[in-house]
Amino acid sequence: MPETASPTAAPVVVTGAASGIGAAVVGRLVADGIPVIAADLYWPADAPERPSVHRVILDVRDPEGWAAVAALAAASTAAAGALAGLVNAAGITRRARIENVTAEDFELAFAVNATGPALGIQALSPLMASGASIVNVGSAAAVMAHYAVAYAASKWAPRGITKTAAMELGPRGIRVNSVHPGYIETPMTASASAAFRGINVELTPLSRTGSPSEVADVIASLLSPATSFVTGAELAVDGGLTSHGGGLPIARAIS
Repeated sequence: MPETASPTAAPVVVTGAASGIGAAVVGRLVADGIPVIAADLYWPADAPERPSVHRVILDVRDPEGWAAVAALAAASTAAAGALAGLVNAAGITRRARIENVTAEDFELAFAVNATGPALGIQALSPLMASGASIVNVGSAAAVMAHYAVAYAASKWAPRGITKTAAMELGPRGIRVNSVHPGYIETPMTASASAAFRGINVELTPLSRTGSPSEVADVIASLLSPATSFVTGAELAVDGGLTSHGGGLPIARAIS
């Protein structure tokens, strides 16, 4: 796979691109020869430079920040003609339970995890043409109960954003889908307790955690023409965590 993108290849914008799933998506796209506008709130000083990656600072909560990314994307698509896609991978966690959660927890979680992707779609979809693809990164917490109530609520919200955007942008040939990772080994999950990791592995039928590259591979597929008739869909990338509805421990208990 080429490490340098074609000068006429249409770029993809990726948020949360400095680490975790976002960084893995950037790496996969670069390997596929696709130029990337990589956005994050902070970039480490030792982040490697790549010729086909344009790094930008972006607070996804900020409409003006999105407008600046849109202007950059418009300039970058002059040769290619249109923006190829958007991956909304930026996210934060708030771990307070319902008895301790604050209004600030909800406001911040929703601002980053829900409003951010919506602002991105609003700012960048006008630069897209038929065949473009948008992927929102959700969570297993978006499809089941989760102890961190503000985080869970903020991850359920983009499911509606995804389906509404798929409906509204579909006539233009723009697809919008979401992926729901389970326990993936990222800096965000590394800050969770060992007990949280352990119970996730126990409840995952594949009996292991996932890697960012495994999620990136699925996202790359959703960005590609290989999934040209898939829109408004939600795809779990969780080793089966959300598939059994609590049946796994029951099955193991009576085996």
